[in-house]
Amino acid sequence: MDREDETGGEIMRQLVLLALVGLGAQLVDGSLGMAYGVTSTTLLLAIGTSPAAASATVHLAEIGTTLVSGLAHWRFGNVDWKVVAKIGIPGAVGAFAGATFLSSLSTDVAAPIMSLVLLALGIYILARFTTFGLPKHNLGKPLRKRFLGPLGLVAGFVDSTGGGGWGPVGTPAILASGRLEPRKTIGSIDTSEFLVAVAASTGFLVGLGSQGIDFAWVLALLIGGVIAAPIAAWLVRHLPPRILGSAVGGLIILTNTRTLLKSDWVDAGDAVRWPVYIVILAVWAGAVLHSFREYRADRERERELAARHTAAA
Repeated sequence: MDREDETGGEIMRQLVLLALVGLGAQLVDGSLGMAYGVTSTTLLLAIGTSPAAASATVHLAEIGTTLVSGLAHWRFGNVDWKVVAKIGIPGAVGAFAGATFLSSLSTDVAAPIMSLVLLALGIYILARFTTFGLPKHNLGKPLRKRFLGPLGLVAGFVDSTGGGGWGPVGTPAILASGRLEPRKTIGSIDTSEFLVAVAASTGFLVGLGSQGIDFAWVLALLIGGVIAAPIAAWLVRHLPPRILGSAVGGLIILTNTRTLLKSDWVDAGDAVRWPVYIVILAVWAGAVLHSFREYRADRERERELAARHTAAA
């Protein structure tokens, strides 16, 4: 009986942890327009879930979180529905193709591939937000289907094969175009991700059935994400994205580097792994500190500019 109680307690602790991960990941995703899937999948891989099952679990949870997130962003006026349609439908096609592709790979082959994709996304997120933060918008012509269609197709494929990537691929590309303000870029990407999550989940269920998918984990991630979604939609105007992006990017890099170094592809010993971890931690800490300083400097410049305008008036 005591052993059953201990087992039940361990399962409950695991579910609570997953719910907290879902909450934290959705806060990040709803504020940056990226990283829910990357963050959640990275954790599931770290605790031993197979790559296809991890991505399937996250995408099933995302059906609920993206729906709630999209509705919240819509209520706060953060959604451009033309952009949602132009990028979301090709994204769904790419996601379905990526899910069926990943389902056909063996775990030994898929795990390092997924970690490489996640590692690349983590490096991109860390570098992007540490160096630039969110770009300033410069509104121009409407975004065209010939730009959004291929972008959605690639982002959807990367998202399902890497367990995340819709936001890291789609959000910066739209921001860099200068044609949609940041809050509407983030809101539109989060809303269109609902279509991607449905298509990817369908692809995984076709390829895997329910094999390896723990629906209690799906529910835990979903509950945490649903709680965080409306908060994130409101916080998108208030959180410093630069600091948040640097922190999340470093976490993704560290976790997936650990997975790669312990994989059969590399099989590095402690003498190699620990120096690599120390270097990553040092770079990560430096990146977060730099982002914090740049954020403070930006705030100071904004205050000085506001004071000048007030004095001139």
